[in-house]
Amino acid sequence: MQMQHSTGTAAQPATPVDFDVPADACDCHSHIFGDPLAFPFFTRRVYTPPPALPEEMAAFHRALRVRRVVIVTPSVYGTDNSATLYGMRARAGDARGVAVIDDRTPESDLDAMAAAGICGVRLNLATDGRNDPALARRRFEAMLPRASARNWHIQIFTNLAVIAGIKDLVLASPVPVVFDHFGGAQAALGPTQPGFADLAELVRSGKAYVKISGAYRVSTMAPDYPDAAPLSKALIAANAQRVVWGTDWPHTNSTTPAGRRVTDVTPLLAIDDGRLMNQLPIWAPDAATRKAILVDNPARLYRF
Repeated sequence: MQMQHSTGTAAQPATPVDFDVPADACDCHSHIFGDPLAFPFFTRRVYTPPPALPEEMAAFHRALRVRRVVIVTPSVYGTDNSATLYGMRARAGDARGVAVIDDRTPESDLDAMAAAGICGVRLNLATDGRNDPALARRRFEAMLPRASARNWHIQIFTNLAVIAGIKDLVLASPVPVVFDHFGGAQAALGPTQPGFADLAELVRSGKAYVKISGAYRVSTMAPDYPDAAPLSKALIAANAQRVVWGTDWPHTNSTTPAGRRVTDVTPLLAIDDGRLMNQLPIWAPDAATRKAILVDNPARLYRF
């Protein structure tokens, strides 16, 4: 996928936000990467990012006029959620988190994370290329009792083929299901691509939320990603009460460049989040709809 050039430090918005951002707006998808001496990486990770610290994130959100944040544990930490919790503490009541767990994560850890503001768990099937519907079904079913016991949602980073393959599980789920980054749709293929109707049906049903986040992950048309607009509009039309927005800051490049080792630091992508946020009024021209996406839906889903 064609990306903008990479930088060593986390991007700050280069373009001012040009619309009225409602109070208590929420960035529903971001990551913290701490000092690796304090927050060591998972040995089986597929890339190594540079630090992206809470003070950088705070400056970033001030520039976007966004108060609230949801911090998601990235794949490089495995099931260690320490860096996410560290980032959440820095934002006090304005942060919630989404953790990564497995069957070895103790119940006591889950309880402690719930008390700290974790309100969901993430299945990342995309970063390591394990987009397999059968595996997704097994992992979803294994996670469901633990999420359900705490009224947590299950967030899934995958593609449309997997979403179509687990649609029945999502429709039957006792907890909300959240799909990252347009459900992994490819913007160039538009809303008629295979599996997109399944995603839209799940959003319409109210059982699933979708993040209109990381447009640069689904589109190659930098810097405005205009072919992401039909996907956003179709999902909002399906059910504006089940759409949330996020930046995907600090924009990791999860593919280690050829000739480099996984342990070498891969620079972050240079994304202008102000310019990308300015696409939201194109995707959702109605101010009340934008308030639902930026404020009301996140407040409901993440319990702000």
